[in-house]
Amino acid sequence: MLCSACGKQVDDRSPFCSSCGAPVGRAAPRSNTKLVVIIVVALVAVFALFAIGGIVAAVAVPRFAGAQTRAQEMVAIQNIKLIASAQVQYYSLYGHYARNLSELGPPSSGPPGPLSADLIPADLAAGTRGGYTFILRSSPTGYTLNANPVKYGTTGRRTFFFDESMVIRVNAGPGPATVSSKELYQP
Repeated sequence: MLCSACGKQVDDRSPFCSSCGAPVGRAAPRSNTKLVVIIVVALVAVFALFAIGGIVAAVAVPRFAGAQTRAQEMVAIQNIKLIASAQVQYYSLYGHYARNLSELGPPSSGPPGPLSADLIPADLAAGTRGGYTFILRSSPTGYTLNANPVKYGTTGRRTFFFDESMVIRVNAGPGPATVSSKELYQP
């Protein structure tokens, strides 16, 4: 070790420098306390970030899922309006309402006609679009249309009913909406 006063080499066992006589200060045993503190602080920071991330996820994910469900419900309402418009056009062309969605859809070949009028897109004519299943049936007075979520609670939390009265009805539950369900308010 070196003398702190004169800088000369000092025997490790000697309490004084043999050159200048200055007392030799022994270095305190090296401590890992600083390293331990740094590691503990780093671990606390990492755990805090995970905790904050978990809280953010717990708040944001349900809100995102809820927004996505509401968006799919709005798309379902737009598809109901599209089918309603197609039914009016179909009635003016053929003198009666279409009995099922495929009659409103595009033909597989040839020109449009009463069996496939080409008034709605093929995926909607197949019955499923945007997280909802659409079921069109003929009725004694015209037709009924039900729109139900493909997976209740995920793709939608409401079911819809529509008929030739042109009123969209809604049920805020998994059961299908009916003619006696609440009218959907639309501004």
